[in-house]
Amino acid sequence: MRVAVTGTPGTGKTTATERLETDLDVVHLNDVITSEGFSTGTDEERGSLVADMDALEAWLEGRDDSIVESHLAHNFDADRVVVLRAHPDTVVERLRGRGDNDAKAYENAESEALDVVLSEAVHHHGEDSVYEIDTTDRDPDAVAAEIAAVVAGEREPSAGTVSYVDWL
Repeated sequence: MRVAVTGTPGTGKTTATERLETDLDVVHLNDVITSEGFSTGTDEERGSLVADMDALEAWLEGRDDSIVESHLAHNFDADRVVVLRAHPDTVVERLRGRGDNDAKAYENAESEALDVVLSEAVHHHGEDSVYEIDTTDRDPDAVAAEIAAVVAGEREPSAGTVSYVDWL
């Protein structure tokens, strides 16, 4: 089984998956992009690498029985897709806390309010494979436990249960 853990930057994907207790391999795609050189350049405006999606897809081939974590994870084959969500103000606070500038933080907050990652996940995988988890006021261990419940099949799909559109 392959589970994608995705969400807007700042929703807690890396922190939660690092605390996840599972027999599945956890793959942090951002680390793979860097270590394998799977980028096509740098987005100067955002100060981030541009992922080579074809190279990532080829690298992921045969890596079933894994949890794939990244804001890009929903773009690849997966049996279940966990979309971590957080209030846009929380996204801004978390991104500023890790050194992102205001423009990048607010761009991601707006993306979160507009459900960009969620809508892409539903588009690629269908509502019956997407599980939303709101991380706003939850500790990373509780979020990891929710992800584990999705992996174990103990949770029902829940696309469309979180909304921050009022933030706009």
